[in-house]
Amino acid sequence: MSDPMGHAQPPVLIDGIEQEPPERAAATAGLAAQRRASIVSELERRGGVRVTELSRGLGVSSMTIRRDLDALARRGLVTKVHGGATGPQVGSTAEPGFGFRSVRDLAAKRAIARAAARLVQPGSAVALTAGSTTWLLAAHLAHLPSLTVVTNSLHVADVLHRNRRPDQTVVLTGGTRTPSDALVGPVAVASIRTLRVDLVFMGVHGLDADAGLTTPNMLEAETNRAFVDSARRLVLVADQSKWSVVGLARIAPLDEVDTFVTDALPGSARDALEERAVEVILAGRAADGGEEPAPAPGDGP
Repeated sequence: MSDPMGHAQPPVLIDGIEQEPPERAAATAGLAAQRRASIVSELERRGGVRVTELSRGLGVSSMTIRRDLDALARRGLVTKVHGGATGPQVGSTAEPGFGFRSVRDLAAKRAIARAAARLVQPGSAVALTAGSTTWLLAAHLAHLPSLTVVTNSLHVADVLHRNRRPDQTVVLTGGTRTPSDALVGPVAVASIRTLRVDLVFMGVHGLDADAGLTTPNMLEAETNRAFVDSARRLVLVADQSKWSVVGLARIAPLDEVDTFVTDALPGSARDALEERAVEVILAGRAADGGEEPAPAPGDGP
């Protein structure tokens, strides 16, 4: 660095470590603030972001993005998750968007989806409620022959539609769209009540020994209740983070669950499920490959 007369200036040392010149440090800080504002804006728009897509979009390294997320997390502006971040969510009425759900606990959800898919036989009729775990499950069902799938999820229907298997039937319920891209309300409930399926795979906002299966959305609770009533068997698909989370509206008590596919169980959950004779399938995370849906509209890779 040179002074105004062109003479080289000695570096600034603190504890023997060369420090960045003040002008450059100020410029760097300004760029970091702009990036972090962009990240928060993207989170507000989509509910969740991934490190890889932020790195490409902002033209910086993944390490830089992780440092930005660390700084934002310390300020309470984001919640860091594996591979990315989500917006902070609080309260029993807070309803995460699909972008939020699709990046959170992704390895666990992939494992759960693979394990749940093994419960489906060709030629059966199944229902998939809206959610990121059921969205991942849909990719595993897309190649099963003679399958009928009833869903109130736009994302699930899109996965199955892209496969275009001629011997599969996909029934989309219709209804009013929620922030999590579920179709709910009277139209959805009326169509579900006319149908009978072998299995319903249900993802939930939260589950609890006393509160049962819950959601922040009252219309979604009513719609999912209709799915429970239409099915011979209720299969709950949820990772361990959902245990002891309670939303505003109840879908069903825990003892109505026939099978619970999850990645791990806290001790209190194990006792509660054993008391209610719920079958538990623990999905391992070791093999993290396999198929998964293409990113949902607005989501990165």
